[in-house]
Amino acid sequence: MATLLALPEGGEWLVILAVVVLLFGAKKLPELTRNAALAMKEFKKVQNEPDEPVSTPIEQPRS
Repeated sequence: MATLLALPEGGEWLVILAVVVLLFGAKKLPELTRNAALAMKEFKKVQNEPDEPVSTPIEQPRS
């Protein structure tokens, strides 16, 4: 069964990296990766938090 979405392999990653460096510049790359890592960390943190119950009652609509 063929997959519709294949992940890049080997040389394809080098091409992607070259395009990113050309678009953002080598000086901006560490900041971009740092921000992406912080965003992923925050997403995982929120994802693992238990759902908190609503502390305020929901008002019934007036008829």
